[in-house]
Amino acid sequence: MGDKFVGTPKKASVHVNQNEDLIFEKSSPGKKAYRLSELDVPAVDAAALLGDAVRTDLGVMPELSEIEIVRHFTRLSTWNYAIDLGMFPLGSCTMKYNGRVNELVARLEGLADAHPYQPESLSQGVLEIMQVLSDSLLDITGMDSITLQPAAGAHGEFTGILLVRAYHESKGNPRKKILIPDSAHGTNPATAAVVGYQVQNLKSNAEGMVDLEELEKLVDEDTAALMLTNPSTIGVFESEIHKIADILHAKGALLYMDGANMNALVGKVRPGDFGVDVMHLNLHKTFSTPHGGGGPGSGPVACKKILEPFLPTPVLATKSNGTLTLDYNRPQSVGRVRAWYGNFGMFIRALAYILANGPDGLRQTTEDAVLNANYLRAKLEDVFDLPFKTASMHEVVFSDKLQAKNGVKTGDMGKRLLDYGFHAYTVSFPLIVAGAMMIEPTESESREELDLLIDALRQIAREAEENPELVKTAPHTTRLRRLDETTAARKPVLRWKAPVASTQLTPDTAAKEW
Repeated sequence: MGDKFVGTPKKASVHVNQNEDLIFEKSSPGKKAYRLSELDVPAVDAAALLGDAVRTDLGVMPELSEIEIVRHFTRLSTWNYAIDLGMFPLGSCTMKYNGRVNELVARLEGLADAHPYQPESLSQGVLEIMQVLSDSLLDITGMDSITLQPAAGAHGEFTGILLVRAYHESKGNPRKKILIPDSAHGTNPATAAVVGYQVQNLKSNAEGMVDLEELEKLVDEDTAALMLTNPSTIGVFESEIHKIADILHAKGALLYMDGANMNALVGKVRPGDFGVDVMHLNLHKTFSTPHGGGGPGSGPVACKKILEPFLPTPVLATKSNGTLTLDYNRPQSVGRVRAWYGNFGMFIRALAYILANGPDGLRQTTEDAVLNANYLRAKLEDVFDLPFKTASMHEVVFSDKLQAKNGVKTGDMGKRLLDYGFHAYTVSFPLIVAGAMMIEPTESESREELDLLIDALRQIAREAEENPELVKTAPHTTRLRRLDETTAARKPVLRWKAPVASTQLTPDTAAKEW
């Protein structure tokens, strides 16, 4: 047959569905995705109209046909892993399903098109949504007042600690330090430092809870607050939370609660009832609004009456005639922390979720989330090390101690999980657990889906013992194999730069050009 079939079948060996060039690399000079008719009106002198604002050099832009553009972005979209495709067992982040009815309600014309500058007389419906959501969140948390302004959990922390600082300053007693347990979220110490406080670490006891004796030693007249995540990042509820609050209050300090893990508490217990003075809520974790991708998120801050005067301005209020208004006359306010009044689209979604479930449904959601986590724990604790035997709430934290004997680490097993069609669990966090494997199934997952995850993790534990190299080199079935994470972190290529001579680059020449 001679050399009739000699050569590499490029499309078969590296199909675009498995590999996709950058849009600049696909570019060819002269291609266009549009065709315009000849101008049939007098041309406008843009320079005369716009002056120095006219941009004549657009830089290097990709040139492609319409179908190439459509295929490029459609193919990329199919590479995304999403809650619509499978389970996110990420611990600490509550990656729950977002009901589609929430999205539908948020797109209603009168709500989606509401303008921040429209007068109050045309905004009563919008303000009522904010009022009903505020009242609902206060009922859920047992607090007295709330602001919806903060745009994320860490932003809520920042706002809450600003309230703490303003409170102490108003008493003529500015304090210097904030206590943070080693089981807290990593944003907590960063928040305290940004607000100007010294951070003092509080070690956990053998059960993974706050050590009360250690707390009593550390709390003094310089302590502004304790920032406590409850349940903590190891999924444990602080059973002596009342005593923690009493110790703080006896010294004039406040109790701040990171409410990121409220998915384990809603409808069962209220932070305001066990001594919390101020807390934030993550609407994108607990109340089923979009999570990740840079936002928009929402992190409302609820507080007791003693902190109400310091809430960000404006505050939602009711006039004497019964209409709603935004009150800007707040002389002790810490000031505005977000443009307008926060991310309104998230308020709509969260309220839709709360009203659709009602009190009984929210309580059931909490119970199902805790049940699912404990189901995973019971099915996996014979193959993975469980560093804390304390009862789990919404998530369970294992360690890689048993697998590490064969050189297999938590990151290896997380990558191997990709081969089984699951997103990886949270790797190497919390820091108080060496080789942490942090899993939170949420209430969204059925028993059938949990059994698939359990089967995959048990199989990985078996592989780690019988064929550790298979796990240490995972993933094997993904479009891209194991990445060089060290180089990516230390020498990131953050911008693609075209060469002077040509816009056609391979990944290798692009890196060199950079």
